[in-house]
Amino acid sequence: MRNHDYWVYIVTNKGRTTLYIGVTNNITLRLHQHRYGDVEGFAKRYRLNCLVLLEHFRNVNDAIACEKKLNGWRRSRKIALVEQTNPRWLDLSEDWEPQPKVYDHPYKMEEMI
Repeated sequence: MRNHDYWVYIVTNKGRTTLYIGVTNNITLRLHQHRYGDVEGFAKRYRLNCLVLLEHFRNVNDAIACEKKLNGWRRSRKIALVEQTNPRWLDLSEDWEPQPKVYDHPYKMEEMI
């Protein structure tokens, strides 16, 4: 049987005023989408781009169950969970992405010259 990776995560904004709980099978891509606002919706609207909690699962059903459970909690309980595992509310993905490369930009180098 092939191993699978699924992630339940919580992201917040700079002021920690809003929390978003999600599940994904590609955490690097999903965090990139949050960070750069690639996907329209709640997370983009509230600029939720700071990863404060991350849980790994091998089974998608377990990951979805965890996400639903956390989404059912009161905000105070979610905050307590984050503070238990990440008391300083550090961005756990801060050093994940490499520095931007020229070819990552939507414009061509010739346009800059």
